[in-house]
Amino acid sequence: MADVVMPQMGESITEGTLTKWLKRAGDHVERDEPLFEISTDKVDSEIPSPAAGVLSEILVQEGQVVAVNTVVARIGEAGAAPAEAPKAEPAPAPAPEPAPAAAVIVEAAPAPAPAAVVEAELGPVSPLVRRMARENDVDLSLVPGTGPGGRITKADMEAYIASKSAPAVPPALPPASAPAASAAPVARVEPIRTRVEPMSIMRAKIAEHMTMSKRTSAHVTTVHRVDMSKIARLRSKVKDDFQQRYGFPLTFLPFITRAAVEAIRQFPIFNSSVEGTNILYHNDVNIGIAVALDNGLIVPVIRGADEKNIVGLQRSIVDLAARARSKQLRPDDVQGGTFSITNFGSFGSLFATPVINQPQVAILGVGAVEKAPVIIDDAIAIRHMAYLALTFDHRLIDGATADQFCLKVKAVLENWSDQIL
Repeated sequence: MADVVMPQMGESITEGTLTKWLKRAGDHVERDEPLFEISTDKVDSEIPSPAAGVLSEILVQEGQVVAVNTVVARIGEAGAAPAEAPKAEPAPAPAPEPAPAAAVIVEAAPAPAPAAVVEAELGPVSPLVRRMARENDVDLSLVPGTGPGGRITKADMEAYIASKSAPAVPPALPPASAPAASAAPVARVEPIRTRVEPMSIMRAKIAEHMTMSKRTSAHVTTVHRVDMSKIARLRSKVKDDFQQRYGFPLTFLPFITRAAVEAIRQFPIFNSSVEGTNILYHNDVNIGIAVALDNGLIVPVIRGADEKNIVGLQRSIVDLAARARSKQLRPDDVQGGTFSITNFGSFGSLFATPVINQPQVAILGVGAVEKAPVIIDDAIAIRHMAYLALTFDHRLIDGATADQFCLKVKAVLENWSDQIL
């Protein structure tokens, strides 16, 4: 008999949500065959079976939040029958009703504090949430929680407090009575049809991280237009040979990544983070690449991006994107990023204002590369153009520095001379 446990998915991860069982009790499983899916603060992943045999017992149901190293199932030897559910104990016979007694006045016990009720039902309540409830006279049992297992987060408290302070809409006055003969026909108002669907765990985490980033950093975005014609011609020239030689396509993204690395070398403040009143400069250049999923977004990390050429960067981008979409990312794949790039141009967007991936201080957005008329030496020419949108933390970086960073990226791309093959 082998125990299946909730794995430790990173140093800072203490719990995870078991989102889906891929096998049922009684099914045969092979060693390392995907057994169940989990979701944590950092990554969604498929967990393989630790042994071959029969899934004899499932101890944790889908949707439950459990601590790491908790036994979630057991695997028995091949041919073993799944464990039977415990039989319900027969209900005890009802006790005879006592004879009526004299009425006794008993003082009611004090009701449990709202925090105690919530903790009993939904798990621990953080000191911050408890303090916010006390200062704003909020009954925690009335606050809907969106955290793991329905726990109440700071964002939940802020939303509930804001809803309480919103002015009430006065009731509409009844219409004045009028003679039946002159009454106009009353329009019939159809009820609004809606569908309620809870957020997925990933979507709830994205919402929490995005609002936290907006509260943390002073977001400013600067946009620069870049002539990608040299890159486009080089890519068009070598893309078929590149595909045949390496087995994956050549896109614009590794060129953008390489240019960003060169700019980081010149302006290391973009490869830093804020810790109180200190600036932490990171020696490693680890570039996060945003990957769109069917149900959200994840930012796996290219480690040592400054040590890779175009082929190495493209290989890393393809590998991380494929494993992100197949839920094969490891915890280390989404940790340790120092700067991020998001390619919204792959969906046709020209430019946007991306949100900083905390605790980083900047993110570079890449718009679609399109042919456009431009003025060159007082003549109209057709060039492959793209917009680069750099969002930076104004607590640490000023606009002039951000523009100098973008000009370095622009110069690398517009004057590209390195060969690929």
